[in-house]
Amino acid sequence: MADNKVRVRFAPSPTGGLHLGGVRTVLFNYLFAKKHGGEFVLRIEDTDQTRYVEGAEQYIMDCLQWCGLTPDESPVVGGPYAPYRQSERKPLYREYAEKLVAEGHAYYAFDTPEELTKKREDVPNFQYGHGHRYDMRNSLTLPLHEVEKLLHDGTPHVIRIKMPEDDSISFKDMIRGYVSFETNQVDDKVLLKADGMPTYHLAVVVDDYLMKITHALRGEEWLPSAPVHLLLWEYLGWKDSMPQWAHLPLILKPDGNGKLSKRDGARLGFPVYAMNWTDPKSGELTPGFRELGFLPEAFINLLVMLGWNDGTDQEVFSLDELVEKFSMERVSKGGAKFDFEKAKWFNAEWIKKLTAEQLKPYVMQVFAAKGITISDDAKLLKVIELVKDRCVLLTDFYAQGAYFFEQPKEYDLNAVKPKWTEAKTDFFNELKAKYIASSTWQAADLETEFKEFTTEKGFKIGDVMLPFRIMLVGGKFGPHVFDIAEMLGRDETVVRIEKALDAFTA
Repeated sequence: MADNKVRVRFAPSPTGGLHLGGVRTVLFNYLFAKKHGGEFVLRIEDTDQTRYVEGAEQYIMDCLQWCGLTPDESPVVGGPYAPYRQSERKPLYREYAEKLVAEGHAYYAFDTPEELTKKREDVPNFQYGHGHRYDMRNSLTLPLHEVEKLLHDGTPHVIRIKMPEDDSISFKDMIRGYVSFETNQVDDKVLLKADGMPTYHLAVVVDDYLMKITHALRGEEWLPSAPVHLLLWEYLGWKDSMPQWAHLPLILKPDGNGKLSKRDGARLGFPVYAMNWTDPKSGELTPGFRELGFLPEAFINLLVMLGWNDGTDQEVFSLDELVEKFSMERVSKGGAKFDFEKAKWFNAEWIKKLTAEQLKPYVMQVFAAKGITISDDAKLLKVIELVKDRCVLLTDFYAQGAYFFEQPKEYDLNAVKPKWTEAKTDFFNELKAKYIASSTWQAADLETEFKEFTTEKGFKIGDVMLPFRIMLVGGKFGPHVFDIAEMLGRDETVVRIEKALDAFTA
């Protein structure tokens, strides 16, 4: 396959929200494809209709769009190997399943769900495989005429792969090197279900072959399924077309004990989904990174560092840089612990890195959600530039910058009242008069005037600087206080001094 153009795919099931592990799989596929001038395919694995969730497919598309990981081929954009939903490809899978039966690599199994349940109750750790396949009702144990009659009568059945006995299967993984499996440890997986739909095992092989996929990069959890898939490539006569495999390391819980799950996020107070997901049946909302206030650039940056590095100390990468630097040789075998504090650090770094103009649409959205409509673009850009270094999440722009557009609704009185004196009231009344009479309104001049007046009145600068800040913004935060005053303008600064004095002296 070396001469072929690189083609990779992400094949999610539309069963719910998109876990950050899924997005990282997309990212590694995308980077690998783009690095090699190849194509990234999105294919929807909707063969399990019982688990299909309304809205989940659109949600997956929206997540990839937000991340900037746009597929070259998908159910939306189409492509030369359409359709890209497995449910729309249903008729072709039976043909391949029947071919496997005809050649002795698979068989019909007529066991009812009740029979299987009873067998599992009677036999501890029951596996439908080499040890028990001859105890069951299938085309290996039933006479041919009976099998033909059952099929003719439309008796519900599945098609199972017939795993070889006492054999081993090995392949070279791009990350792990040679991996080997004993066939006796693998059960006879269902390939075609009773409803005629293929299982993942059959569908993924058939579709990868027909869509000319050259490299299959997927999560480590699929490693146990690899021997079934390898045999199917061989049994269907496609061994020479088989993609190269890479099984990506798991994203682990923060303590390193096991795979990170949705429950861990809920328990520890951070999202594990790319975007908010509301379950249409239960109405349960699972929070996402986007709504929490993460930039897409930061989200993909933090994901790529969970299991990859470029061999240097560099940690902040743009998507273009990642495409240039990415290589499978630098992907680790071991799982990567998820660290939410580090995730936030990436976001803070990206907020600093982006220009005010780039941040503007996000910040406007944050303010709009709080009922603040901004019409003065130039002022907003100045505000973003002033406060962005103080923001970790996009949502922080409200706390750090809302007071530029609306007066404080409350004040940190605990920081002021215990030390408030009548002399301070006089000081601020006189300062107000000085500012009204001032001929300029530049931060540097305002600061000089403030400091000179403070000395003249016998105060230490700390005695009056903090109250002045709280008058303007409501609390002990924000950029340089005189930059704030300059931005607010003379009239608004004076109004805020008056309003705060009423609150401080009440």
